Amino acid sequence: MKVTKYIVASFLVFGLQFSFGQKKDENIGSEVVNVVKPYTPTISDAFKVKETPSFEDEETNKKEEINYNIFSFPVASTFTPSKGKAAGVDKSAKEKLFSNYLTLAAGNYGNINAELFVTQTLENNDYVGAMLRHSSSQGGIDEVVLDDKFFDTALDLTYGSKNRDLSWNADLGYQNQVYNWYGVNPIFQTSLPQPFYDEFIEAIDEKQTYQTINVGGRLSLKESIFKEGQVKFTRFWDAFSSSENRFYAKPSLEFEVMDEKIKANFIFDYINGSFDKSYVGGEAFKYGNTNIGFHPSFQINRDDVSVNLGAAFFYSVATEGGDNKFFIYPQITASYKVVGDLMIAYAGAEGTLKQNSYRDFVQQNFFVSPTLAIGPTDQKYDIYVGLRGKLANTIGYNIRGSLMNEDYKAMFRSNFYDSYNVNEEGYTHANSFDVVYDNVKTVSFYGELKADFSKNVSFGINGTFSTYTTDVEEESWNLPGIQLAANLDFNLTEKWYAGTKVFFVGERKDLTFVPTALAIFPPQYAPETITLDSYFDLNAHVGYKHNQRMTFFLKGNNLAGQDYQKWVNYPVQGIQVLLGANYKFDF
Repeated sequence: MKVTKYIVASFLVFGLQFSFGQKKDENIGSEVVNVVKPYTPTISDAFKVKETPSFEDEETNKKEEINYNIFSFPVASTFTPSKGKAAGVDKSAKEKLFSNYLTLAAGNYGNINAELFVTQTLENNDYVGAMLRHSSSQGGIDEVVLDDKFFDTALDLTYGSKNRDLSWNADLGYQNQVYNWYGVNPIFQTSLPQPFYDEFIEAIDEKQTYQTINVGGRLSLKESIFKEGQVKFTRFWDAFSSSENRFYAKPSLEFEVMDEKIKANFIFDYINGSFDKSYVGGEAFKYGNTNIGFHPSFQINRDDVSVNLGAAFFYSVATEGGDNKFFIYPQITASYKVVGDLMIAYAGAEGTLKQNSYRDFVQQNFFVSPTLAIGPTDQKYDIYVGLRGKLANTIGYNIRGSLMNEDYKAMFRSNFYDSYNVNEEGYTHANSFDVVYDNVKTVSFYGELKADFSKNVSFGINGTFSTYTTDVEEESWNLPGIQLAANLDFNLTEKWYAGTKVFFVGERKDLTFVPTALAIFPPQYAPETITLDSYFDLNAHVGYKHNQRMTFFLKGNNLAGQDYQKWVNYPVQGIQVLLGANYKFDF
């Protein structure tokens, strides 16, 4: 009964509470709640669950000792592993190098080229060598009335020694050259009656012979302040009693001061010569000059910057008349790697005293007269800036602009003709060249591009564009404004190869002679400036390697067949073809 009472009382209390919690009005109103402090939640520390739970039960912690036994027995096997073998690598056969070679070639115009080079190593690292070179032609240029053949033969001998700290060699050479003044002005044929013209041509002895003997040597030391020294004596003479002696010596020192390299070159350049007569038949005259020079330089290398600071000091002694002079020249060069080897900027200012010689003029122009004035050229400065580098791994470039100032610069100009000239040698018929000097400023731009597209194909092109300003002379005689050259070489197969070269030379200025109205016979001639046409020369070659020793080749020169003149009234040979072979051998 008591339990029942308690249950009934509980239901009554619950019912009363429920009845009072219900209201008829659903709108419960609104209250304003002021938040005194924003809620800032916190994260309780996390506890990492151990991978291996700990147990306090001693029985559980006790580990059982486990013993491992291996039951093995032999198994019969017939397997035999094969030995390892390296994979094969394709390797091209190494071409054998020979110490000696012989080249012979012949072609039209009676052209013959020959070269023989031999060398032999002796005991104690000594060696001996010899070089024989020959080039000749029987001539036959169209419309040339005089003999135009030439002959050039040279023999060079050397004996030397190469060691780790010391190397030296002694040289002896001889050269014989025969050329002809065949460039007769065609105006004579039109201005002279035929009988007189024939007599005029018959009286010309156009042959000239040059001979050279040189003796020299070189010494090089590695572990010494004295790094290198060279000396050379040259004796040069011709068929008109002209002669020239030249002695040149250049010892070089090199040492370090505070980890910087210092170089010093000493120069002694002596020249003395004579000519039998002047162009108009005057007395014999001599020339001579001695240049003594000192060229110190100081090299600085810092990261991507390289600077060479130096100067050249010369004292020039005129041994055959004239004034003695002292010269100072800049010798400064610098380079900066803008982008590694891909782009290198460089600049410089250089000058020097250049010793001119009769032999050097002959090698530039074989048709000079043996009546030249010989003197040094004062190259005051050559200021240049440039950029070189690589466009790709196989393509290189070089561009350069320069300003050069030279006093007493030598230029070739055609000799005049005078029918009353008492000197009636073979070079006095306006068919030879004189050397004139002037102060010349040259502004030039040079560009070059070389590419090795593969190991079988290579290409190159370069060009020089120049402008000249003279002080006295009317023109910059025989100095071209444009010079271009290009070459392409490629291997067709392992046996066949070919290549081509192209040269382009722009217009030049020189003198020609025209008859005047002052005299009817014999006619008198007055000089007149002429412009020599520009020309290009296309050369090509193809070869076949029969084996490592023997190679056959075919060469072609002036394949465009241009009848151009390198010098006024001196046309060159037309299309020239040479067939030859090269043989390599060892003793």
